[in-house]
Amino acid sequence: MPEIRPYREADLEDLYRICLSTGDAGADASHLYADPKILGHVFAAPYGVLSPRTTFVAEDAEGVGGYVLGALDTYAFEAMADEVWWPKLRALYSDPGPAPEERWSRDQLMAWVIHHPRRTSRRIADPYPSHVHIDLLPRLQGRGLGRRMLDLWFENLRAMGSTGVHLGVAPANARAIRFYRAYGLIEPPAPHGVLWFARSFGSAGNALGELQPIGSGPHQPGR
Repeated sequence: MPEIRPYREADLEDLYRICLSTGDAGADASHLYADPKILGHVFAAPYGVLSPRTTFVAEDAEGVGGYVLGALDTYAFEAMADEVWWPKLRALYSDPGPAPEERWSRDQLMAWVIHHPRRTSRRIADPYPSHVHIDLLPRLQGRGLGRRMLDLWFENLRAMGSTGVHLGVAPANARAIRFYRAYGLIEPPAPHGVLWFARSFGSAGNALGELQPIGSGPHQPGR
């Protein structure tokens, strides 16, 4: 049975690899991107760097094959990314334009996100302030591992003081939608374009903690 363990700094390249390998509605997206890291820059790596306490990986004999990651406080995470994550990437990727265009490549769309980060709607982040992402390579799917990983992540976030968690999934990702519904997440009314799922924890037991990048504090998992 694969081990679920806290993220380590050495796992960063695995976050990039898994994000790309599951980035086409759960399927391999490596053929869609010229830059193999640009998808991970947006959807996976910032969590390992900025919020390692809320990042876990699944590892078997072949290595790391999945992750569950997110942020305790969505608004605080977005603010920290504005300050320390996006600026360094903007030096590497040019802004393709003021608004997305149909002719753009997938790489250009991700570069646009780097320069114009999405903001989570208050309609979803106010009642469910934490957010989560989970991805597993095919070899780890269909074995109950995803449920175990979410169980652990929700338990961890609730202990940290979260009052609720949300996640978004593309309507084309039918496998993920079936999984979240079978898991028992609710589907709150929220902005269109993404299907939203959520879980409420009720009142927080602790105050929402501050995010800490790797190396900035004593609470570093796996260290």
